[in-house]
Amino acid sequence: MSSPQEAEMTMVKNLKEKFGKSLEEWIKVVNKKGLTKHGEILKYLKAEHGFTHGYANLVSMKARQADAGSADSDDLVTQQYSGDKANLKPIYDSIIKEVNKFGKDVELAPKKAYVSVRRNKQFAIIQPSTKTRVDVGINLKDVKPQGRLEKSGSFNSMVSHRVKIEDKNQVDKDLINWLKQAYEQS
Repeated sequence: MSSPQEAEMTMVKNLKEKFGKSLEEWIKVVNKKGLTKHGEILKYLKAEHGFTHGYANLVSMKARQADAGSADSDDLVTQQYSGDKANLKPIYDSIIKEVNKFGKDVELAPKKAYVSVRRNKQFAIIQPSTKTRVDVGINLKDVKPQGRLEKSGSFNSMVSHRVKIEDKNQVDKDLINWLKQAYEQS
């Protein structure tokens, strides 16, 4: 079974054969067209160029630099915690310090708006949602939301629960235990 990175490299390699242009050429097409939103890029590539969803998604993510491989990971995290969200970086650092203790197989995959925390699959996300709050999305099976551990709702469909963190002191035993449980389930 290939890794996500290997699958992506295969798609990039096959792009020219299947759709007539390299990834770099398709990114130029999208940029020249002035498209900036994921949905509009997908729609355009599918309707006008016969792309399948997977290839359209790849080009969209790369054109918008919205995936972990399109920009330096440190730069993505720096951008997330800049400006009026800079005060939230100690919360992020504290969470990462604890999560990294779970095992050598923890993988951090920064995106444009959040950091995906993975093992065999994503088990959490860390997102500076407002200038005063970091949201920690957690994938927990068979755990009822209660207290701080709320149902993710419209926050992010890739996680089952969310914990809102407004202070570094809220990176406590409860949060770490929920994250550890999600890690073990992944």
